[in-house]
Amino acid sequence: MLDFTIMNKTKTMKYLFTATFLILFVSCKENAPKPLTAQEIVDKSIEVSGGELYKTHSTGFAFRDKTYHSKNENGKIVLDRVSDLDSVIIRDVKNGNDFERYVNDSLVSVPDSMAVRYANSVNSVHYFARLPYGLNDGAVNKELLGKEAIGSKEYYKVKVTFDQQGGGDDFDDTYLYWFDIESFKVDYLAYDFHVNGGGQRFRKAYNERYVNGIRFVDYENYKPKSEGSDILEIGQLFDKGELELLSKVELTDIQVD
Repeated sequence: MLDFTIMNKTKTMKYLFTATFLILFVSCKENAPKPLTAQEIVDKSIEVSGGELYKTHSTGFAFRDKTYHSKNENGKIVLDRVSDLDSVIIRDVKNGNDFERYVNDSLVSVPDSMAVRYANSVNSVHYFARLPYGLNDGAVNKELLGKEAIGSKEYYKVKVTFDQQGGGDDFDDTYLYWFDIESFKVDYLAYDFHVNGGGQRFRKAYNERYVNGIRFVDYENYKPKSEGSDILEIGQLFDKGELELLSKVELTDIQVD
């Protein structure tokens, strides 16, 4: 009789322990923070990098002997590039899908094939200077690939592709961004490209500074030492010293109005 009573008490304690464990497990699961989505990560990054100031403020900077300006005109971002060649001043303007070239303030005709090249060149410099703002453009597709460590820090790794409609001539390029898991700032980015024989690039941000609330960085620009590597593995290649430095992307004379 005594053994039977002890067995019943033991079973009852096991049931209570199991029930308590299940309740705690379910409670912890319900209270655990939901994992962030790629969209939420990008939104947080934009917010800490300038947020609405990208829309309301004009910016200007110099890059490789040319000056660049962006401003909001009637809800549309207008981008330009000015080249001063002795007595000739060339101003290239990208307004939405339209492109215009001015030489000494006079509008000149540009063949369509060249207009596309000039417009892409202007857009590319502004795109990198304004990151991560452009990652919420309509043609952008974002996918969270998880977390990845580079050096001693852990990052959210986000893959970006583009729709053909609205994605520009280089819509089939793939981009990767590494967002600091605490600050949400972009510390690294990489991309593959298919023009001029194609290739891969990896950029490391440095020299961070805020000008009137908008974040600007410069970049060390790398490429893989060996051909045929997977763009998704390029962060680890950098960590292993298997990329070579090609150039530096440095912005000067930054102005935000």
